[in-house]
Amino acid sequence: MTSRTSRIAALLAGLFLAFSMVAIDHAEARRGGSFGSRGTRTFQSAPPTRTAPAPTAPVERSMTPNTGVNNAARQPQAGLQRPGFMSGFGGTMMRGLLLGGLIGLLVGHGFGGLAGMFGFLLQALLIGGAIMLAIRFFRSQSARGPAPALAGVGNAQASRFENRATAKQETGTAGSFTIPGFGGGSGGGHEATRSEEITLAQADLDAFQQLLTEVQEAFGREDHAALRRSVTAEMVSYLSEELADNAQKGLRNEVSDVTLLQADIAESWREDDRDYATAALRYESRDVMRERASGKVVEGDQDHPTETTELWTFTRQNGSNWKLSAIQEA
Repeated sequence: MTSRTSRIAALLAGLFLAFSMVAIDHAEARRGGSFGSRGTRTFQSAPPTRTAPAPTAPVERSMTPNTGVNNAARQPQAGLQRPGFMSGFGGTMMRGLLLGGLIGLLVGHGFGGLAGMFGFLLQALLIGGAIMLAIRFFRSQSARGPAPALAGVGNAQASRFENRATAKQETGTAGSFTIPGFGGGSGGGHEATRSEEITLAQADLDAFQQLLTEVQEAFGREDHAALRRSVTAEMVSYLSEELADNAQKGLRNEVSDVTLLQADIAESWREDDRDYATAALRYESRDVMRERASGKVVEGDQDHPTETTELWTFTRQNGSNWKLSAIQEA
């Protein structure tokens, strides 16, 4: 029965892997997912906006270390007591040795074997001490556990974001700037982060709109030099990896005619000498996947633009030019 179940499981796993490879051949060749860095807010959800009202998952791939993991789960619970030495596997073995020795003593040698009993007890204590050390060693190893996985944001954080966005809509408040297509204001209330909220100017929003077009078109041209001017080094590594993967599969992702339709600033803040701003962008573009050899379109429609909504995070240091530092699917 076990072997039959194993064979069925192996067959299903093989079918799933084969299907995944076929699906990845084209669908996963397109840029997708959430990657990059948002400073100390990398593993927090961005506040919802009119452009992206649904909660957005935190960044999935990032070079920023996650230091916000809750270690409470690793601590022993207060209501639980550690098992004593005479409980568990060590206690069972010790009790068995003592019981067997006493029965052998009384049945085989009577009280004349008292010296033998003392010798047996000494041996049992030595064996018990070795067992206790082994148990402590394995407990210390298991207590360390595996490396912590990246943690997301809890429901309480998402609720605060939703309440803040609802309050803004009810009161009609917005940021200190206005621009066609842009609305909302900077998010706030991140008590757990070492940052302060900042106000953006019209020039900042113009830079974000320009970067949207420059990054998309540079990616479509496979222009690595242009990408390095517009995105952070971490984003260059992710985008270059994707371009290399497309080339290996004989594909080319062509992006053109990028037009911004609507945008909101979800939050903007400063950490030391670095500024960050996350914007929800809804735009349309002609985005197709072509075969490199023949130029044949294998995915997308070159005659009709497609609409996309994403969260882009931009960063700058000491007032320098803004660069793209993260992309999240909305």
